[in-house]
Amino acid sequence: MEYTTEGTHDIADLWGCSFSILNDEKRLTAYIKEAAAKAGATVLSVQSHRFDPQGVTVLAMLSESHMSIHTYPEKGFCGIDCYTCGASIDSGEAVAHLKACLAPSGMQRRLLKRGGGDIIESEGVS
Repeated sequence: MEYTTEGTHDIADLWGCSFSILNDEKRLTAYIKEAAAKAGATVLSVQSHRFDPQGVTVLAMLSESHMSIHTYPEKGFCGIDCYTCGASIDSGEAVAHLKACLAPSGMQRRLLKRGGGDIIESEGVS
């Protein structure tokens, strides 16, 4: 198998989500596993942490890179990152699944192409 540095970084900010869902570590962990499966990604491990008094972070390490959810239940906000390498993983499927599960009233999404070698600005490179 030949590996590539090229990939997609799908970033979504979701607003107007339910406090109870955004504060439910077990539910969010299940959602990220489902999202990875829908995207066609291979989950290597999942780590999560529930903050006090509220908030959850879930990180899925993928064979193809990573997915994460960071929640701020008191604000109804959640940030999703889905960074995948190669062309076989569909980050859009992952984001669509998480959007369906979290039912936000609004979403802002950015799609970045990564690792293609186009350098716009560099620092410390000789």
